[in-house]
Amino acid sequence: MHTLEEFTPLGEATADDRSRIAFGKAGVRGNERYAVAVNKHGEILLTPLASIPRREAWLWQNPSAMAMVLEGLRQSAAGETHDVGSFAEFADPKIADLEIDDDAADTTARDALGAERQHPPDNVS
Repeated sequence: MHTLEEFTPLGEATADDRSRIAFGKAGVRGNERYAVAVNKHGEILLTPLASIPRREAWLWQNPSAMAMVLEGLRQSAAGETHDVGSFAEFADPKIADLEIDDDAADTTARDALGAERQHPPDNVS
């Protein structure tokens, strides 16, 4: 729940004939996306959104994986890293110079997600 103290008054806005309100004073620029919420008092809250590629959505939907990534970032920022040497011995020379096709990667991710939904792994709740 947001309280009025958390917001900075910027003035008034009037809806036009098509129920549109300009938010330029609030720093909103064209083509930005927002989640819109309304409370019982009619107060409107706009929350800025960021889009992510579908192939990365799984991370945001998996709290355990996200916790591991955040812990890794925290460790890295704190200098808690360990040099484990080169991984060159694991490189596959057949695929080393391949370019990734993002559209194909998205299709593969969608296909994998669809398969996951049909047959979820045992360790995922």
